[in-house]
Amino acid sequence: MKTTGNTILITGGGSGIGRGLAEAFHALGNQVIVAGRRKQALDATTAANPGMASFTLDIENPAAIRSFAAELAARYPALNVLINNAGIMRIEKLQAQQADLADAESTIATNLLGPIRLTAALLPLLQKQPHSVIMNVSSGLAFVPMAPTPTYCATKAAIHSYTQSLRYQLRGSTTEVLELIPPYVATDLLNGASDPRAMPLDKFLAETMEILKTQPAVTEIGVEAVKPLRFAAESGHYDAVFQRLNEAMASASH
Repeated sequence: MKTTGNTILITGGGSGIGRGLAEAFHALGNQVIVAGRRKQALDATTAANPGMASFTLDIENPAAIRSFAAELAARYPALNVLINNAGIMRIEKLQAQQADLADAESTIATNLLGPIRLTAALLPLLQKQPHSVIMNVSSGLAFVPMAPTPTYCATKAAIHSYTQSLRYQLRGSTTEVLELIPPYVATDLLNGASDPRAMPLDKFLAETMEILKTQPAVTEIGVEAVKPLRFAAESGHYDAVFQRLNEAMASASH
């Protein structure tokens, strides 16, 4: 991926990894647009980064995605990078969940259907550009699930699979398809910001941007800290990694 001279949309861009990526790309001179549900967070992000633009978007709403994509294409016809970052993570006790499965359904709508719908809506515009990029943000938990957040992990595994299929279908076109695989990063997602076990956000961003700058042909972006999860199956250590991850979570919750 070329890291300069782009017009970039980042969903979930008002906080956490999304805001961090937005600021990193903005600092490199790209036109950056952030989108998300929380106007206050978006306004804080754009106020701190003059020249950055924002849109409120309910990523769970199919009609809102379609109208947003049309407005975005009209206002930013040079848009050539889509970063599907918006996501929610909820603890689910499967033996005592709501009858309507509200948490699970909201997680699927945000983390999986949202990126699929937004990609479909913006793909015609992206394919018109001389060069474009779709970057889907999955998770190390796509490869080894954390049992207390089953639907989150399942959606991230699905995003990994969807990204592989999308990349194959777009092979030979001018659209690159990338996957960013974060480890446990210190953000507000599930109160990770105060957890000393989480990778500091600034270190995650610095390592991620260095990979993008120095490995322009990379298709999977994974910092060193995520590799034990990403390659657990390939290394033959899946069962041990799964056990260690979930025992650590169980002990932390007591």
